[in-house]
Amino acid sequence: MTDRAAPAAPAHVEPFVRVLGEAEAIRFLLTFGGAELYLANSPKGRSRLAEEFGVERATEIARAAEHLPRRVPLAKEWIAAVWSNQGLTDAEIARRLHVTDVTVRAWRAKKPWRGLRKAKSADPRQLPLL
Repeated sequence: MTDRAAPAAPAHVEPFVRVLGEAEAIRFLLTFGGAELYLANSPKGRSRLAEEFGVERATEIARAAEHLPRRVPLAKEWIAAVWSNQGLTDAEIARRLHVTDVTVRAWRAKKPWRGLRKAKSADPRQLPLL
């Protein structure tokens, strides 16, 4: 797998990425995404969030996401972009996200993904655009 510049996290996912880092944010989204999640400002360690990520991190997540809706986003398109950037195939991404490979290719065709593809080598005969 080759790591290129990571795609920027969308605004509704950015607080989770800031607190947890990219890989752990993806794990958080895949675990809790799509449903409401109560984020206690001072968790006692009995919640699934505290069990999965620890009390300290659960507190940080609650603070970072206090102005976000209680429903945790799915962010599958962003996750797919990150995984594609890491070198996973469309088929593997589709399997992990429980979507079709057609969906992954459609996401790839969108503008934010276009910068993630390997750039073609420039033709030296081509004049620069001014």
